[in-house]
Amino acid sequence: MRIILNCIDSFQIKMPRLHPLHAALVAAFAGTSVVHAQTPAASEQELATITVEASADASAEGLPPAYAGGQVARGGRAGILGTRDNMDTPFSITSYTNELIQDRQARSVGDVLQNDPSVRVARGFGNFQESYFIRGFILNSDDVAYNGLYSLLPRQYIATELFERVEVLRGASAFLIGANPGGGGIGGAVNLLPKRAPNEPLTRLTAGIDSGGQASVATDIARRFGPDQATGIRLNAALKDGDTAVDNEKAKLGLLALGLDWRSRDVRLSGDIGWQDNKLKSTRPNVTLSGVNEVPDAPDASSNFAQPWSYSNEKDLFGTFRGEFDITPDVTAWSAYGFRRSDEANSLANLTVTDSATGAGNAYRFDNAREDKVDTAELGLRGKLQTGSVGHEWVASASYFELESRNAYVADFGNTLPTNLYAPTFWGLPAYSGTASAGGSLSSPLVTHRVRLTSVAVGDTMSFLDNRFLLTLGARHQSMKIDDYDYNSGVKNSAYSKSRVSPMVGAVYKLSPKLSLYGNYIEGLTQGEEAAGTPPPANLGEVLPPYVSKQKEVGVKFDGGRFGGGVALFHTTKPRSLITDANIFTAQGEDRHQGIEINAFGEPTRGLRLLGGLTLLDAKQKTTNDAATEGKRVIGVPRAQATLGAEWDVPGVRGLTLDGRVAYTGSVYADSDNTLKVPSWTRFDLGARYLTEVQGRVVTLRANIQNVADRNYWASVGGSGYLVLGAPRTFMLSATIDF
Repeated sequence: MRIILNCIDSFQIKMPRLHPLHAALVAAFAGTSVVHAQTPAASEQELATITVEASADASAEGLPPAYAGGQVARGGRAGILGTRDNMDTPFSITSYTNELIQDRQARSVGDVLQNDPSVRVARGFGNFQESYFIRGFILNSDDVAYNGLYSLLPRQYIATELFERVEVLRGASAFLIGANPGGGGIGGAVNLLPKRAPNEPLTRLTAGIDSGGQASVATDIARRFGPDQATGIRLNAALKDGDTAVDNEKAKLGLLALGLDWRSRDVRLSGDIGWQDNKLKSTRPNVTLSGVNEVPDAPDASSNFAQPWSYSNEKDLFGTFRGEFDITPDVTAWSAYGFRRSDEANSLANLTVTDSATGAGNAYRFDNAREDKVDTAELGLRGKLQTGSVGHEWVASASYFELESRNAYVADFGNTLPTNLYAPTFWGLPAYSGTASAGGSLSSPLVTHRVRLTSVAVGDTMSFLDNRFLLTLGARHQSMKIDDYDYNSGVKNSAYSKSRVSPMVGAVYKLSPKLSLYGNYIEGLTQGEEAAGTPPPANLGEVLPPYVSKQKEVGVKFDGGRFGGGVALFHTTKPRSLITDANIFTAQGEDRHQGIEINAFGEPTRGLRLLGGLTLLDAKQKTTNDAATEGKRVIGVPRAQATLGAEWDVPGVRGLTLDGRVAYTGSVYADSDNTLKVPSWTRFDLGARYLTEVQGRVVTLRANIQNVADRNYWASVGGSGYLVLGAPRTFMLSATIDF
């Protein structure tokens, strides 16, 4: 194993120079322009959507089948409990399918999650990392899981060509999947499932172009080989290059991923290796507010106040291996390993607005370099047994996670560049001033952060009354060891070593095959904060114990065969830090999030598919030791948010489908005192696709328009109050050919 890891560490990620993608785009479409129109024989046949049935991914359960309408699956992975049907799970889980991903032309995880009424997509502070608010709690893309293992995929942007499904587990999950290495995950978890070779050969080419002229080409090739088609291989590759719908903003992406699997009667193996190179140039930054008493109006959605020299580059090499072995017909052992090696560099100039009326503000140069090394593994046993009339599905597992991060920065805080939100001033690349603050060497950063997480977990799902009542009990013992080092000397500044047992109890009662009641108590676990503040607290530098969030949830699920949904009521508390009157930094306060979620999905009538729902949230700050914030709403969390999407197969025009989606987010606050109010917004998206046959090949043409009304709005407010401007009206066209 050490030899393999050394080879990985020494691997230099290189990408050949990208040729202009427009030529590839023209070539792809030219391949269809010379063929004749649909033949009479083809026109008389019913054209069905191409459905790829993926094989089991080192799992006896395999992928849950798609629900009616094909946009979501019938179930998903509930952490160490394994893949479960929705009606048997005491948690709220939605698994979005690859069919939805393709038809919505989703480019990233965030684009997929735009369909979820419990999730709102945000951005990480200071960079262009995707973040997700789930039940009002933020989850950074660092903490997205890949095939059940944390932090393996690129941190900043995860392209959809890398995964088959997006699973959203709403609510705390310390028992199910362990503590998140990045400190998030209190409101929910996101797990991405890798692509596997389907049972039928697949050769697919997609070419597309978006607003601004950004072109893309992608290929998806899969085959199965050997006796009983036991061996599968799937290759995905993609190139994207060009301007975006935002003025003078450029993005370039190269991607290659290979998935392998092998199965026999008692053994299932799978593995992945992937590479992604993502380059951003003059990407529109976040907006911070300073010394203002109101939120500035959102500028034109296509405007760009980024400095022309700003950029963010990230290269990632990653992989996984997973295996299952049936020891007996009732006992299965599994193991998994994953790694990531990342190299990031950026030069940023985020805008700080100091006058809301005029939009006046400033920016400063802030350069970063980061190298990540992640290794993670999991071992487990699961089985079934019967004790009298009670059935048991038990599980035991152990996990290990290690992150070593090398970082360096130069922040020229004192050398500000005057600019404006509405009429930006563009500067040449400024040299560092004599007052610039630096940490480490950008060309050779030192280790500044190490995270080691270990855990053991046991659980048992007991079935009573002929499987009508299911009771799940479990606990996970989690140990956290976190070390921070000086940027310049490499000397350890602080060490953190804490542990906690996180219990869980969940129950499902099936009133009928169509109706299930459920409830759960489960905890979340995150790293405690380091004492800090201005003026410094008396215990400066002390690291607090792990933050324990507590969730109570009850709900009902409905499955009508072709149309389903659910209602959940939840109450979650999360500790928050504050400085007491005695000048002690402590976790005495809390954020309390409670609310109701309503979701619906399926095909209620032939040719009409629905997906969406409503979330009502009451997120308050409690026991803050400050009258100005006590009982006030949590930054960035609305009282209401809703998403509703619909697809309609046009009668009389075989192969033509129209779709639309409306997303609403209520007003939020950008400060803890609730004096800076950000208005609500509503966004409309439209789309169409046409499925036809040309010379025996299935061709799918897709067109989508996001933000049809070209509305100017602040799309999200980050955890410390920074604003992110919504994207302008964006057109997306693509053609997919199945050979």
